[in-house]
Amino acid sequence: MTFDELKEKALTLPFAPGVYIMRNKEDKVIYVGKAKKLKNRVSQYFQDTASHTPKTRLMVSKIHHFDVIVAASEFEALVLECSLIKRYMPKYNILLKDDKGYPYLRLDMREIYPVITLVSKPAADGADYYGPYGGRAVTHDVLEAIRLTLKLPGCHKQFPRDVGKERPCLNYHMNQCAGWCQESRTCAEYRQTMMQAKQLLQGNYKAVAEQIKEQMLAHAENLEFELAASLRDRLSAVEALSQKQLVTAGTLADTDVVGYGETEAKACFAVLHFSGGNLLDKEYEVFPRPDDKTEAVSSLLKQFYLSRGLAPKRVLLPFDIDDGELFAQLLEQEYGRLPKLHVPQRGDNVRLVELACKNAFEEAQRVTGKEERVSATLTLLGKMLAIKAPSRMESFDISNISGTDIVASMVVFQDGKPKKSDYRRFKLEGMEGQDDYGAMRQVLTRRFTHYQQQDKGFEAAPDLLLIDGGVNHARVAVDVLRELELRFPVFGMVKDDRHRTRALVTPEGQEIRIDNNQAIFALIGNIQEETHRFAITYHRQLRSKRLRYSELDAIPGIGPKRKQELLRQFKSLSTMGQATIPELERILPRDAAAAVYHHFHCQED
Repeated sequence: MTFDELKEKALTLPFAPGVYIMRNKEDKVIYVGKAKKLKNRVSQYFQDTASHTPKTRLMVSKIHHFDVIVAASEFEALVLECSLIKRYMPKYNILLKDDKGYPYLRLDMREIYPVITLVSKPAADGADYYGPYGGRAVTHDVLEAIRLTLKLPGCHKQFPRDVGKERPCLNYHMNQCAGWCQESRTCAEYRQTMMQAKQLLQGNYKAVAEQIKEQMLAHAENLEFELAASLRDRLSAVEALSQKQLVTAGTLADTDVVGYGETEAKACFAVLHFSGGNLLDKEYEVFPRPDDKTEAVSSLLKQFYLSRGLAPKRVLLPFDIDDGELFAQLLEQEYGRLPKLHVPQRGDNVRLVELACKNAFEEAQRVTGKEERVSATLTLLGKMLAIKAPSRMESFDISNISGTDIVASMVVFQDGKPKKSDYRRFKLEGMEGQDDYGAMRQVLTRRFTHYQQQDKGFEAAPDLLLIDGGVNHARVAVDVLRELELRFPVFGMVKDDRHRTRALVTPEGQEIRIDNNQAIFALIGNIQEETHRFAITYHRQLRSKRLRYSELDAIPGIGPKRKQELLRQFKSLSTMGQATIPELERILPRDAAAAVYHHFHCQED
């Protein structure tokens, strides 16, 4: 279908909730979306495409045809959207890279000799299940930490069948097992230890430590020092295990905390899992920075929990999502538990969300390269200015003092970096008095006349012109370009009270704030400072040269060549004024040397 045909079809859709499925010319699903009103949502893709983000424009350009499924309600549309995304894994939806289920730890205390096992999902068999954890490796680490802490069996022996049949294995001799296969160890002791393991899985480290401490003291009073020493070591292991967890203020139970962080190029969705007030694990997904962070978090949240097989009692979010209530209902339908989705506003929960967001930002920053940051910043700058991402940026500034030694600088930034080989400076001619607008007109006319003539060093065309000054300076630039029949994007740089560029302004007077984006604010500020530095350095050079030369002009017999020789030899006027006549006669004729000597010494008199 052509673009107009797609637009016409979208306008015929009903004002009803449902799901739309975008397909490419190979009939492959490339995007799945949910809408409260299909006509409004789908038609937006085919109207005013210039306002779309680059990603959306690319996706729309790939659409060959689309299908819609009308739903009876928004909830039904949500269920259908989740199902279709999981089925088709569309290219332009934000997806979890790994949506497989998460393992659990199973413990059934009804058994005579209960054991902790790793299982893929809970079952309705009366056993206790703990988790899910971040993955099989993480779950195995939790199991191994508890086994070593309480010195539980790590072999393949079955109890009570193998009790007393063989010698203890290597784990016993390495002090990693309490030797439960020996006849001297009772079933009651084993079950008591497994109860402690259950409490550790529930996060009750303090209760387990108290129990072990009481047992240790009792054995010590009975002069059973070897057993007391063993329990002392176990107590230390439990305390060490508890210190590995981040204990938060207050009491949290079965709570997930969602965080979101982004750099110029990447974003991260992170979930911190809490149980009994302890931070058990962190899971995260890094992906390209989305156009809409709310939509991204909403999409990933659905995929995350619908693949886990269990919903927590409470989920703390960094911001509201549009279909949060519907999503909670979906989880209740799937798992029989209605979780509470909450955006905290104060207290400890706010700090937990901040911690999750900090974790997310650190992960996003870790995988964002320097070049990727610059590229994303330029892309965002282009989006803010409604132009293509600028590769070559040229900035101009005027420098003078009371209308003397008027100079201009042209600084070039290529792909976000200074390109000093393309810097140019201009000594303005025929200027009387201070006329910044006239000076800007002259320098821009000269620069782009050179461009039209393809003179060496001026051949490149800019993607963006930045003019140091406000809207009037930008208008001067537009006038010059119009006279030369050229068109380039032009913006003025507007400064704040601290002489930093706080905004860019169009020739029509529309200000575009940049101080609310740190990356763009730093880039434009760097360009502005470099342009000013280059201009003021050239102005000082000319002024110093003029001052030095003007005083020597008053001395009879001293022409341009002799001035250069004197300055080369003595470096400064003060050193020249201290020279004796014989020293001056080494580089000047006798009459000229005497004139220089008397010029400085008459001034002293």
